[in-house]
Amino acid sequence: MAPDCTPFERRLIEGCQQGSPQHQEMFYKHFYGFTMAIALRYHPGRQEAASVVNDSFMKVFDRIDRYAFNETFRGWLRRIVVNTALDQYRRMARYSRTVEIDQADLEPVTLEDSVISQLTADDILGLLQHLPDTYRVVFNLYEIEGYSHEEIARQLKLSVSSSRVYLARAKEKLARLVKRYFPNHNERFYP
Repeated sequence: MAPDCTPFERRLIEGCQQGSPQHQEMFYKHFYGFTMAIALRYHPGRQEAASVVNDSFMKVFDRIDRYAFNETFRGWLRRIVVNTALDQYRRMARYSRTVEIDQADLEPVTLEDSVISQLTADDILGLLQHLPDTYRVVFNLYEIEGYSHEEIARQLKLSVSSSRVYLARAKEKLARLVKRYFPNHNERFYP
């Protein structure tokens, strides 16, 4: 049994593997929040994130018969959602204009460790929504998903050095946002 599955989740997965529409509906409802949280890290707009979630579930139902309970289920599901989010990001990137890395005006910003330690996960996720798309995607892939710069470069069709620069710029912008929205360490100003 997958180490992260409850007996209920295993029954849902097995029902989906047998093509049961009732199990698919319960599966969707059960894992919706988990998948939406992942999608929102890559696409802050709820409509785009919901599209990623729905596309992800279609892929899951298409491929769930290949899941053999020998790896963590949530890890398997997360990979599908992340890859679907990246597919949508790449499709959207074709139609959007981006600022070249060299054109961004950035000054190094430093933060006290005490400020960072006071932020909650919700604070950080809220700030991520303010990053430009490419910065947010690279930050998520590197810092949250654990991808290497080489893997990110392949996924996003960037150079490795561009991936490193986007990550550095994302961190600098996050530092600015922290200073802007949390100027007094104990006060909370939500964006």
